[in-house]
Amino acid sequence: MKVLVIGANGQVARHTLSKLKEEGHQVVAMIRDSSQADELVKLGADETVVADLEASFDHAFDHVDAVIFAAGSGGHTGADKTILIDLWGAIKAIDTAERMGVKRFVMLSSMGTVDPDKSDRIRHYLVAKKLADDHLKRSNLTYTIVRPGSLTNEQAEQVIKLEEEIQIRDNAIKREDVAIVLARVVNLENTFGKTFEILNGKTTINDALASI
Repeated sequence: MKVLVIGANGQVARHTLSKLKEEGHQVVAMIRDSSQADELVKLGADETVVADLEASFDHAFDHVDAVIFAAGSGGHTGADKTILIDLWGAIKAIDTAERMGVKRFVMLSSMGTVDPDKSDRIRHYLVAKKLADDHLKRSNLTYTIVRPGSLTNEQAEQVIKLEEEIQIRDNAIKREDVAIVLARVVNLENTFGKTFEILNGKTTINDALASI
């Protein structure tokens, strides 16, 4: 399957490139800056495409079978950039996928989007993510929405906790483990039309995904 990774230079997405290759996919990395291309090819991308979520990016979807949306405005930007990337950029990507005939769409979202009012510090971010997720659910795309908790940089252990909504949030999750989940759900039919949260846990990723 030819998979377009949007936001390919992000921390989770960079891991996702190699994980998709391990799953046997052809990987297209969407980037804003052509200078990032060589490094992302080394990480696992078969090709790169320069496109900007704040502009027109239809060309990035040519001959693509699936999309992983892993773009984010980052923690050091303001609410205006969050709206443009995490909300409006995601909505445009969903609409473009529908228009271009792409059927499969995997969204990297965030834990906490069920009720953004429970968070004061990043409420604007969670609202943006929730509205983007809701737009995806209303689309005709075959979607999966993955909502990790706080992210860390330790090496993957491939054991997680997975629930539709995790009530006891006493843990974080490794970025590399999130990437493994994103890559594996692309072809997993039992994850189609599903939304779930993930944290570090004790269940292997394969078993956790099989339980959905």
